[in-house]
Amino acid sequence: MISPSTPPSTPSGTPVWNDPSRPVGERVDALLQELTLEEKAGQLGSYWLRPDPEEATGGAAPMESAFANDRSTFEAAIAHGLGHITRAFGSAPISAADGVEHLRTLQRQVVGTSRLGIPAIAHEECLTGFTTLGATCYPAAIAWGAAFDPELVRTMARRIGDDMKGVGVHLGLSPVLDVVRDYRWGRVEETVGEDPYLVGCLTTEYVRGLQEAGVIATLKHFAGYSTSRAGRNHAPVSIGPRELRDVVLVPFEMAVRIGRVGAVMNSYADVDGVPPAADPELLTTLLRDEWGFEGTVVSDYWAVSFLESMHHVATDPRDAGVQSLAAGMDVELPETSCFADLAAAVREGALEEALLDRAVRRVLTQKIQLGLLDEGFDPGTAGGAVDLDSEGNRRLARRMAEESVVLLKNDGVLPLTGDTARRVAVIGPSAAQPRSFLGCYSFTNHVLSRFGESGTGIEITSIVDALTEEFAGGDTTFRHALGVDFTDPDTSGIAEAVAAAEEADLAVVTVGDLAGLFGTGTSGEGCDVVDLSLPGRQAELVEAVLATGTPVVLVLVTGRPYSLGAFDDRCAAVVQAFMPGEEGGHAVAGVLSGRVNPSGRLPVGIPRHVGGQPGTYLTPTLGGYAEGVSNLDPRPLYPFGHGIGYSTFSYDALELSATQIGADGTVDAAVTVTNTSERAGQEVVQLYLSDPVAQVVRPVKMLVGFAKIALEPGQSARVVFHLHADRTAFTGRAMRRIVEPGEFVLRAGPSSEDLPLEDRFVVTGPVRDVEDVERVLTTPVDVEVADRALAADAS
Repeated sequence: MISPSTPPSTPSGTPVWNDPSRPVGERVDALLQELTLEEKAGQLGSYWLRPDPEEATGGAAPMESAFANDRSTFEAAIAHGLGHITRAFGSAPISAADGVEHLRTLQRQVVGTSRLGIPAIAHEECLTGFTTLGATCYPAAIAWGAAFDPELVRTMARRIGDDMKGVGVHLGLSPVLDVVRDYRWGRVEETVGEDPYLVGCLTTEYVRGLQEAGVIATLKHFAGYSTSRAGRNHAPVSIGPRELRDVVLVPFEMAVRIGRVGAVMNSYADVDGVPPAADPELLTTLLRDEWGFEGTVVSDYWAVSFLESMHHVATDPRDAGVQSLAAGMDVELPETSCFADLAAAVREGALEEALLDRAVRRVLTQKIQLGLLDEGFDPGTAGGAVDLDSEGNRRLARRMAEESVVLLKNDGVLPLTGDTARRVAVIGPSAAQPRSFLGCYSFTNHVLSRFGESGTGIEITSIVDALTEEFAGGDTTFRHALGVDFTDPDTSGIAEAVAAAEEADLAVVTVGDLAGLFGTGTSGEGCDVVDLSLPGRQAELVEAVLATGTPVVLVLVTGRPYSLGAFDDRCAAVVQAFMPGEEGGHAVAGVLSGRVNPSGRLPVGIPRHVGGQPGTYLTPTLGGYAEGVSNLDPRPLYPFGHGIGYSTFSYDALELSATQIGADGTVDAAVTVTNTSERAGQEVVQLYLSDPVAQVVRPVKMLVGFAKIALEPGQSARVVFHLHADRTAFTGRAMRRIVEPGEFVLRAGPSSEDLPLEDRFVVTGPVRDVEDVERVLTTPVDVEVADRALAADAS
């Protein structure tokens, strides 16, 4: 190590690291040479100025209270510099203007204390929008999946990034790339769905949008988190290495290689006995050596400490810190704990200084790339003038909500009209509680609710009020009855709901989730469930209203799919809205009225039973139904990809450009789709691949391409998928990813179980090993509508 001396400077006297005209690498090297061991370690730590426990109830992170008494003061934490400032905006109710000044104050202290004046990176949560008071709350990630529109997700992320950048935030802890494997897991709402390709396409576009705004995106949770035993949060993960490679890791590889993401966050859960926070094979060999990741790895909150306290693979905090850093961790969040002793560990020979330098170089690179070391750096430029819930944001939030609502069933009762239903009973808890539209990582449910606030912090119109607005000036009237609450066992309100239904021409029954954290909600982090029954006494409410004989439109506002097999066949229509955000009330009302032609498709299946099923469509033959093998039928009530609208479409002529291709060739699959109705609408064209015979067991089918297209009445489109042979690749018996010669089946249609078109092609030649190459990860799509051609906003 080189001891500090006179800092190298330019002819003007400016230190090299402060000169934006110099190459980033040169600036980083010059600054790194000047840092002491303690200053190096300081760049890898963080601090969370959390609210007093008496001000807030519950925690925003797992086991937060367990770490409340042992943390140091902010002054002590920044004595040798600081890597990250944790959630200056998102920890308590604070206005945008006050948040900017709060962050400026913290940065002034960091810079003033740092011998070389190095600011900290400010990070925040941003999955459903910037998680701060008054910011737009977009639909939950599971609703992005339902929209099947990557470009729309990218636009949303760019707006989120613009808002965060304007107030001085540099890094967002989003998106979530976990693939749903068990619907009982509380964090299903934070995922994009159960298919790795859908997850990868949409989250990669989120990464692009956020980083186009100048805010670093962070992939969560690397890796295996959603495959925990029994769907329990933080439970062990027992999947095999093949499922890890071919399902769990696929979206991460896409976001790293295609999205060029700047940060990755580890998963809490241990995978086959190895915690990711201390796994060099995952954090270094795979992520960096194989995929070429160049950003920083940041720990999930207290994950490094958990190596000692929860996983028991470290003897003490220092050992945990050394193991994690050596594995490839760069920054400890949300506070410096185990990394506090890194300098001493180097001096005592327990840690190589080169490993410390490796992480520091990555952090300094990002700080310089973000402009933090440039002269005149200001942590906030917009101040109180920024509008975090602008009209443009709200328009986009409404469009996303409208495109994500899924119409599962309709016997003709929808859309509602004054001729068919003048008296409508609107029944159920989610009709009047707009918090049900928001995910657990919304500011409303994540922070505001812990401060005893009953409001939402932003303007949100309930479903019943939105319906009243939607039909204003007409003859239709609406009467609301709560019936039951989300989890309250009191059923005394069911009688009023039944009376309202009996007097109505139609009943709109709204049931679902109210998100929270660690058991405070029916959905969200730490809110896992034993089965897929509707929460609380809501199923009893549905049964009571159905018993009246009044036609029922069942509306689900949920973060996960729930079993509907007990009453689906008695409902006139079923609408699924996956936590549609602040404009969700208007979106649901628009679908019911017909103003919105629903185009959402299921990113997860809807189960028939409350249990006894594998959960997702991505399963081999033995995971499906086989008569005489088991008395349990795992087939879903509504499959992945399903959804209908007020338009109808026909599928014709799946045409392949070739019947044979080489192991590195491409086959084009063209599908003709026609709007056969009298109303313009959108269709999600889906392409699935099957591998009938392979050296390992393969899924019955897997999504390999999709495109959301808009067609006028009578209009046709030719949708051409360019499928490279790499898209057939899988991890073989030798644990190498290969393209194996043989026959493959392509099917196209509107859902994973409705695939009217089929054709086959053969991959010829020897087995192709693609383990060490940057293989093709996407299926590009071209859409030719009428006489004009355009590139689809899909993959």
